[in-house]
Amino acid sequence: MADQVDASMPALFLGHGSPMNAIEDSAFRREWARVAAELPRPRAVLCVSAHWEARGIFVTSGESPETVHDFYGFPQALFDVRYPAPGDSALAQEVASIFAAERAHLDPDRGLDHGAWSVLIAMYPRADVPVVQLSLDRTLSPAAHYELGRRLAPLRERGVLILGSGNVVHNLGVIDFGREGGFDWAERFDDEVKRRIETRDHDALVRYAQLGRDAALSIPTPEHYLPLLYVLALARPEEPIVHFNEAVTMGSISMRSLVIGAPRL
Repeated sequence: MADQVDASMPALFLGHGSPMNAIEDSAFRREWARVAAELPRPRAVLCVSAHWEARGIFVTSGESPETVHDFYGFPQALFDVRYPAPGDSALAQEVASIFAAERAHLDPDRGLDHGAWSVLIAMYPRADVPVVQLSLDRTLSPAAHYELGRRLAPLRERGVLILGSGNVVHNLGVIDFGREGGFDWAERFDDEVKRRIETRDHDALVRYAQLGRDAALSIPTPEHYLPLLYVLALARPEEPIVHFNEAVTMGSISMRSLVIGAPRL
């Protein structure tokens, strides 16, 4: 892992997929580990996960957040996983102050959900980087979420890795567990999102509901897509964007991931 540096921290979106990636070897998990090893070491991670929706803005503020197993039907080995990363109450206070106008709330009891720990366990297996989570306010529009992401930009200058964890395509209603690739509509939408990202067409990505039937099938509910908007909002015009884990699996789950501001990956 690169040493922590004074320059702006990159920002990262990860398609997290199945929580089984936390305990099984996979190409996706190996890429999460590789990317983390090549990024500067962060002072802390601020994670926006698909798996914490709330009415309002909340920030984890506990010093020792629990590992939340917010799923069912998986092997006991997955429920046995613990990711004992420390919290960071000072960072939590800073995030809450950024959103003071929205009356952000500190939550000392909320733990880390699998959108956070299932990827962080590959990135920082020693659990020695403090982690704070930011909720998704389900009352807000995609444009409002994008604006919240933009306001987090100063944290990058202070050594905070902002991590969005979700999936560009996430439709569990039609998932095919035996399928290696994606359905045609899922592949098309994943490619469309990449093209819009590369042309910096953030307006179209914020207004994803206007992108047609492929978008409607790919994003039946918004929570897995919204973390991408937080990360894209942090991109400066000159910054490189590097994609990895470019695959759609099980028909309807995109693992697309990207790094903003790390040209050497």
